Amino acid sequence: MSIFSSVLRFCGRNVRISRQISSCLSVSSQVLNLSKQSAIFAHVSYEKSMMIKGFSKGLSTHIERQPHSEDFFLRQLFDRESCTYTYLLADAYSKDAVLIDPVIELIERDLEVVGELGLNIRYALSTHMHSDHTKAVQKLKKYLPECKTAISAASGAIADILVRHGDIIHFGRHNLEVRATPGHTNCCVTYVCHDQGVAFTGDTLLIRGCGRTDFDQGDPETLYNSIYNQIFSLPNKLRLYPGHDYRGRTVTTVYEEKRYNPRLTKSREEFIQIMKTLNFAHATDNQMEHSLPESFK
Repeated sequence: MSIFSSVLRFCGRNVRISRQISSCLSVSSQVLNLSKQSAIFAHVSYEKSMMIKGFSKGLSTHIERQPHSEDFFLRQLFDRESCTYTYLLADAYSKDAVLIDPVIELIERDLEVVGELGLNIRYALSTHMHSDHTKAVQKLKKYLPECKTAISAASGAIADILVRHGDIIHFGRHNLEVRATPGHTNCCVTYVCHDQGVAFTGDTLLIRGCGRTDFDQGDPETLYNSIYNQIFSLPNKLRLYPGHDYRGRTVTTVYEEKRYNPRLTKSREEFIQIMKTLNFAHATDNQMEHSLPESFK
């Protein structure tokens, strides 16, 4: 009896051990399956995240940077008569400001905004030498004699500051880099505020267009080179504010103009041919055809 009992106990113990081993193997198999599933899920998730990241990166090449820093002020002002934009920029803390391309008929409007906001106009900047802007700067100088006028040295004009390519205009902690962009006139410049991701292109580059080249000093090849070398070389997301717009558009980006501008998506030779064959209406004497040297002081 005793031997038989011992055998039974031994067999029972082996059965329990076998069951335990089987259970462990089952658990191990489940763990292995879970590990495989986790690995597959992780791989799929990684691929998804990389796809999303790639898609986002693609979008980020042309979606403009937002917003400005809290101490940077930008106001876009519009003249509906001539479809001209004037830009008021300021350091919101120091109140130092610049006015770009004012319009003579709306100087009082601009001064009203400046007075209400308590700004100090340090500089009146012109992007080029046409009478739709130069006479306004002269008038502004009469109201604000301490304001310094600035225009390109290539204009041959007399001003407080004659800017050249690479010069920097400071207002408060902010600054504008001067980039020479001739072609519409010899003295066209673009003002770039790199920190805030904005540039003011005047008549050189418009939204889905560009400045005409049939006036005195106009040259299509020079204009093409200016835009590609000095504006299209800027970051894709940088916002561009033009001197005019006739369809109600307010701002564009480097990416958009490189991709969608119907004239500038063409080769240099095609662009030159387009500009030479455009049939512009002739501007009246009090608009913009003159680019003769005059005094800004």
